[in-house]
Amino acid sequence: MSRTALLTGGVLLLSACSSAQYPQSRPAPLKTVDGGAGEPTTAAARTPSPTPTPYGTTLTGLVGPVNDALAKLPQAGSLDELKTALGAVEKAAGDGYTGLQSAIPPTGAGDANRQLYVALNTLVDNFTAVETDISDQKVCATSAALAEAGQAQGLKDIQQALQTLSGAGYPATFTVPQTGQLQHRALDNGSFVREGQDDGNGELTVDNGGGNVDAVLTLTQDGQSAYSFYVVKGQTAKISGIRDGKYDVYFAGGFDWDTGTKKFTQSCAFTKFDDGLDYTTTNSTYSTWTLTLKPVVGGNASTSDVPANQYPVP
Repeated sequence: MSRTALLTGGVLLLSACSSAQYPQSRPAPLKTVDGGAGEPTTAAARTPSPTPTPYGTTLTGLVGPVNDALAKLPQAGSLDELKTALGAVEKAAGDGYTGLQSAIPPTGAGDANRQLYVALNTLVDNFTAVETDISDQKVCATSAALAEAGQAQGLKDIQQALQTLSGAGYPATFTVPQTGQLQHRALDNGSFVREGQDDGNGELTVDNGGGNVDAVLTLTQDGQSAYSFYVVKGQTAKISGIRDGKYDVYFAGGFDWDTGTKKFTQSCAFTKFDDGLDYTTTNSTYSTWTLTLKPVVGGNASTSDVPANQYPVP
């Protein structure tokens, strides 16, 4: 009985003091995103907008690889290596073309930026053409191919566009390597490339009157050059003193004769007469032959092309 009375009294006491000490209502539980109770929701953090790359940084980052690839061109030791180096320049220039198209140039530099990426695309076309000329043997020496690359219009256009951008306060390093010039070297008509033994009686006349390139005519025995001489485009040359024997006959055509390598460096062609020449001397006769390097009506000498790497050294 006494426990019940105390509890009742306590309730009355609390009720009498409610005007001053009544407890605050308990807050409603917060709901999480998945509907649970008791955990506050957290707002997603905002990702700041990326800071645009400054135009000067973009410019140097795209032109630099082109400059580096160009510097490697003169290091090529063969036509295959040069084709690889040209391809590296094309790749870098193509990347520069794409990157500058999407760049946002500053006020006053828009036209020069456009000129630059157009020039880079021109360079790609120029160097692709050099690679094609190598494959087609229009240039057939590293020196000639490198000289042709150095004449590319794209190189000139790039330099001009970069000069304009430099004047606007956006410089970039760009250096065209030393590539030399295309040359037009030739021997005098009838000059020996290899004189050989001249104590025979045989004679050989070569008519290059209808040809459109210079030629070197070579007689070989057992795959080795025995006699070799130069015939200028549009002229005829003759040698004598050829020893008796059976000779295979080759001729190389082209421009710019390199006496060091004994090869033409431009517009190269390598050909072999299908039938050789037989030189025989008797008491009353000796052999004399005439070859025409341009197909003629009634001609009886057929020829076949020869791969450059199978052509005998004159």
